[in-house]
Amino acid sequence: MAADTQTPAVDFLVDWDFAARTAARVGRPGPEVSPAEAEQIVGQLRRSAIAAHPHVQSVTGLTTVAGEGVLVVDRPGWARANANAFRTLLAPVIKEAYEKRDKPAPSPRLAAVGSRVTGAEVGTLLGVLSSRVLGQYDAFGEQGRLLLVAPTIVAIERELDVDPSDFRLWVCLHEETHRVQFTATDWLAEHLLSEVRELIGEVMREPSQLADRLLAVLRDLPQIIRGESTGAPLLEALQGPEQRRRLARITAVMSLLEGHADVVMDDVGPQVVPTVATIRERFSKRRAGRGALDQLLRRLLGLDAKARQYADGAKFVRGVIEQVGMDGFNAVWQSPDTLPLPEEIADPAGWVRRVHA
Repeated sequence: MAADTQTPAVDFLVDWDFAARTAARVGRPGPEVSPAEAEQIVGQLRRSAIAAHPHVQSVTGLTTVAGEGVLVVDRPGWARANANAFRTLLAPVIKEAYEKRDKPAPSPRLAAVGSRVTGAEVGTLLGVLSSRVLGQYDAFGEQGRLLLVAPTIVAIERELDVDPSDFRLWVCLHEETHRVQFTATDWLAEHLLSEVRELIGEVMREPSQLADRLLAVLRDLPQIIRGESTGAPLLEALQGPEQRRRLARITAVMSLLEGHADVVMDDVGPQVVPTVATIRERFSKRRAGRGALDQLLRRLLGLDAKARQYADGAKFVRGVIEQVGMDGFNAVWQSPDTLPLPEEIADPAGWVRRVHA
């Protein structure tokens, strides 16, 4: 890596290619399947993603154009995609931080060593997460796309002993709901991206220990993006009241998005996913974690916070729908001002009073 004007500042801190390679080494490969089985699984996941769209529109009442970007990936592919997304997210924030600091960019040798160390940390976390993530909607990409992690989907459907076709469609319903959420609005992706970047920027504007703060943000970035603070004790210690409030707003939005997707994937109903009740029961038990080691790992990765995010968000969505129906709930997508405030996630009636007054 050359420390010159052509090198993006974000690359002084993280060797993103090394992070992706580390993730590939750390992540487990997933269940063994034959080439014919792999081809069948990939094809069915793509068809399920396409089939999910009209069902999501029917339940949500949100009208969007059917998506075309469905990428079925293995675990290293998911990790690489997320490493690239993190780099894109961080690039303008870190560029500004370097421009404001008094010291010049690090020398090529120091940059190379430091970036590989941080790349190893980021890659290790991505590698572990890759065996737990089923899929995601890349809302911040140039052409937002669905990522479906085939090995993890197959591993979990086997672990739960559920119907593979039903489970794959059920997963796609959740991820397609995220695509509809972002494509039905022309402001949501940029609003969420701005909030995350502002939070990171505020942390890094602190005058002392800039390098340590930058590394702390990078280590905690997956939790920040998911709106979780449980897995980021170092970042929490750096926050002032305004930073904590901003993180709470991000958490509220992510709870809304995840809870809404959970409600939709269940409300599509047995006419579309015949074994939906069995899948939900077994999957919910799995989310809770089983052994002490598993629960410890989930806490360290922030996955306990993720489970609470789904549950709190789903309660908010159902609470609002009970009072004002789906059409009334869809006022949430009008603007940033109609998103739930942090305190309203646990008080859907409060959101209804404020928005529908």
